[in-house]
Amino acid sequence: MNAPVSVFIVDDSAVVRQVLTQLLTAAPGIRVSGAAPDPIFALQKMQRDWPDVIILDVEMPRMDGITFLRKLMKERPTPVVICSTLTEKGADTTLQALSAGAVDIITKPKIGLRDFLQSGGQHMVQVLKAAARARTGAIRAHRQPMVAETRMAAPAAMVRTTDKVVALGTSTGGTQALEAVLTRLPADCPGIVVVQHMPEKFTAAFAHRLNQLCRCEVREAVDGDRVISGLVLIAPGGKHMQLRRSGAQYRVSVADGPPVNRHKPSVDVLFRSVAVSAGRNALGIIMTGMGDDGAQGLLAMRRAGAITIAQDQATSVVFGMPREAIEIGAATEVLPLAGMARIILGHKV
Repeated sequence: MNAPVSVFIVDDSAVVRQVLTQLLTAAPGIRVSGAAPDPIFALQKMQRDWPDVIILDVEMPRMDGITFLRKLMKERPTPVVICSTLTEKGADTTLQALSAGAVDIITKPKIGLRDFLQSGGQHMVQVLKAAARARTGAIRAHRQPMVAETRMAAPAAMVRTTDKVVALGTSTGGTQALEAVLTRLPADCPGIVVVQHMPEKFTAAFAHRLNQLCRCEVREAVDGDRVISGLVLIAPGGKHMQLRRSGAQYRVSVADGPPVNRHKPSVDVLFRSVAVSAGRNALGIIMTGMGDDGAQGLLAMRRAGAITIAQDQATSVVFGMPREAIEIGAATEVLPLAGMARIILGHKV
C-alpha cells in the first residue's frame, strides 16, 4: 500500500485551515501534517515533518506567499498548490506564484467558502495527489532568460492570414512551460492557439503577462479573432475555444458549454476542431498536465494528417496528458520542452 500524501496548509484564514483540514483528513490517500497562519510559523512546524505538498495562500501577514515560495524553491523545492481568491487582483498574484514554481491553483470564493471547498473536495484531492508526483525542477532547467529587447510591433507584411496553425494544450505545470516555449519565438512566429487549464479571470492576466515577456503578441482570445502570424491566442477560462475555417482565413470560436473531461476550456475541444478545420496544415502539441484531456483530440489531429508532438517525461512537471497521448499513439514525436520552439518555427508558412 502506498504511503498517504502528506499535506501542509498555509493560510491566514482560520476557517480555510479548519475546513481544509477536515476535508482532507477524511479523504483516502491524504494525510494533513499540519497547518499555519503564515510562512514563518509554517517553516518552524514543517521542519519536524516535511510535507509532500504545501497548500499556500498568497496574501498573508509577516511574509507573503510569493516571497516564501521563492525561498522554498531555492532552498528546498517542494510541490506547492496555490489557494487563491477568484479575483483579478488574486489572478495577478497567483500568476507570479506559478511563475515562481507553484504547480497548480485551487480557487476559493470570497463568500460561501465552506460549501465551495466541500463541494470541490474530490477535485482538490486529485490536484494534491498529482502535485505530489510533480517534478518541481523540470521547468527551471529549460527556462530562457527574459527577453531583453522590448517586443516590437510586427511589420504590416507579417500581419497576414497563415495557412499553418499551431495548437497547444497543457495543464499542471503549463504556465511555466508555455513561458519557456513562447519566449523563444520571434515576432513572426506561426499563428498559435492555446488551451491552458486555468480558472476564469486568470487567463486574461496570464496572457497579459506573457505578452510582456514575448516578442510575439499574446492575448486572451475573443470570439471571432483571426489566427495570424505573430499572434498567440489563449482560450479564456470558463469558455471553450475552437478553430473555424472562414474562406482562406482561420478564426476562433469562443463559447460557453458543458465541461469536457471535467475542463472548460478543454484541450480535446480545441484539438478536435483543429483536426476538422486545418487537418495537415496544423501542428498539435500536448504538454505537461494532469489527466487525459487532449489525448483523443491529438489522435484526431494525427489521423487528419497533422504533425503531433507530446512533451517527454523528463521535462514534464506532471506526465499525465502527454503519457496518455503517447500510449494511444496520438503523437508522431516525443520531444523535450527545449525542442518545442524549434518544431514550431519549422512549421512556419
